[in-house]
Amino acid sequence: MFFGYNGINKNLIYGLLIILVILSLFSMSSAEWISILLTLPAVIIAITFHEFAHAFAADRLGDTTPRNQGRLTLNPLSHLDPFGFILLMFAHIGWGKPVEINPNNFNTNKSRGFCESMVALAGPLMNFFIAIVACFAYALIPIFFPHFINTNIGNIVMLLLNLIIIIDIGLGVFNLVPLPPLDGEKIFRNILPYNLQNWLIRNYQTLYVIFLILWIFGFLEIIVSPVISTISNLIFSVVTHIVSLFF
Repeated sequence: MFFGYNGINKNLIYGLLIILVILSLFSMSSAEWISILLTLPAVIIAITFHEFAHAFAADRLGDTTPRNQGRLTLNPLSHLDPFGFILLMFAHIGWGKPVEINPNNFNTNKSRGFCESMVALAGPLMNFFIAIVACFAYALIPIFFPHFINTNIGNIVMLLLNLIIIIDIGLGVFNLVPLPPLDGEKIFRNILPYNLQNWLIRNYQTLYVIFLILWIFGFLEIIVSPVISTISNLIFSVVTHIVSLFF
């Protein structure tokens, strides 16, 4: 995600998120706590590479704002938003610290809207790339190191790779939803006719509230989950087929 919250009251948002986290904490078993700890590295990887991709894309297009703000780095501390991180840990839907850009700085012959869409798209694409790399590792490790996967460390590594795949695909798909403040809103807004773009900008806060309602009451998960499952199965199928051609 990038750009911040466009005037939305962050205290209200954070208050709602705190309530959701507290409710989750009280309902968790010891096994779920262990799962959360194992999820930690996968979440850090997903958010860090997602936000770095936004910063890298903007920098390549001529906007040095992310570089000047120290965002052109793979240091997780530069990219983690505390509440987005916690939500991704507990609910598998969250965000990183938004990467700020200045479209006026783009120095290409493409339109500012096109460049803005490319910066927004870079984050989800990076998540899908990480998921594909992890999927290849998941498929190749049993072939090259068959005894390793039967050890305790091997089981942890395979579980971590599986979590990386699931969380990165989830974060990528979630951010493609065309509602603010997600990347999808910026990607699709800039390919719409001018009048529709203005309407979306004028109604940003209303659409943000719609997003929160869909999210908090679980409607967004109902919409997104089948897409995540479909893409996960497709990636696993394609990677398995490619690996089988050579091994």
